[in-house]
Amino acid sequence: MTVPLIHPNWAKPPVTMTDGYSLEITAKDVAALREAAPLIPAETPVAITFLPGEETQARIAAAVAVRELGFEPMPHFSARRIVSQGEFETYLAAVAQDAGVRRCFIVAGDPPEPQGPFFDTSALIATGAFERAGIRAIGVGGHPEGHPVMSPAECWDVLERKIGDVERRGMAPLVVTQFGFDPDAFLGWLKEARQRGIDTPIRIGVPGPASIRTLLRFAARCGVGASASVMKKYGVSLSSLIGSAGPDRLVDAFWDGLGDEHGRVRLHFYPFGGVRATVEWIAGYERRHGG
Repeated sequence: MTVPLIHPNWAKPPVTMTDGYSLEITAKDVAALREAAPLIPAETPVAITFLPGEETQARIAAAVAVRELGFEPMPHFSARRIVSQGEFETYLAAVAQDAGVRRCFIVAGDPPEPQGPFFDTSALIATGAFERAGIRAIGVGGHPEGHPVMSPAECWDVLERKIGDVERRGMAPLVVTQFGFDPDAFLGWLKEARQRGIDTPIRIGVPGPASIRTLLRFAARCGVGASASVMKKYGVSLSSLIGSAGPDRLVDAFWDGLGDEHGRVRLHFYPFGGVRATVEWIAGYERRHGG
């Protein structure tokens, strides 16, 4: 059974490509989110990352702050970084009770070996803890430009299995992709996903405006393609690493290229250059495009 997503951002077609966007923050970004809050639409989903070295209480406080600011908190759970079943369920219960969390995002995590009992996201889903906590939607990752340790076929198999696992437990699946710079790769991946029968809503990862060096640093860290030809499509010449770049060309290409065959799509912003800079760019983009 597929449960409808519980967010109004998916209830109507977008007016501009940035309509119904979501954001990603760390626990350290709460002050920046609060400063940018007047520019962010009410109920905007805000994902809260699960970074190594952060205190659980800081993540909980971030989720509470997101809710208090009038947005929809979506905390991450990094399977291989969770050291015990108790830690997992305690954190989940806290964000559900204190921040009214009803949607979560799950990733396997970077460590090659688990630091606790969970090797991957399927192991988290299989506990049944999410539905017991009242979670209604689960986000999983998509990799339009491939995965460093999985073949394309394995990526599709894993994605389809996770979506099925979430649906069988009565929750709504959502796919959020890694960020990238190549619209053609994303549009092709979206089309293939729909051809494979994946009708789940999908959020395309987009880097917020940042210095060129910062964008390339995050690309290298996340295994994202950033060749000279790809970056030229994005509007950046690798012959000069001075200055900053925004995702104008990328977002325009999505707006021009998306059709019915790509299904339900929204954007998810990774604010590498800062939350305020990203939100101001989105507001400016909407003004320029009649939003």
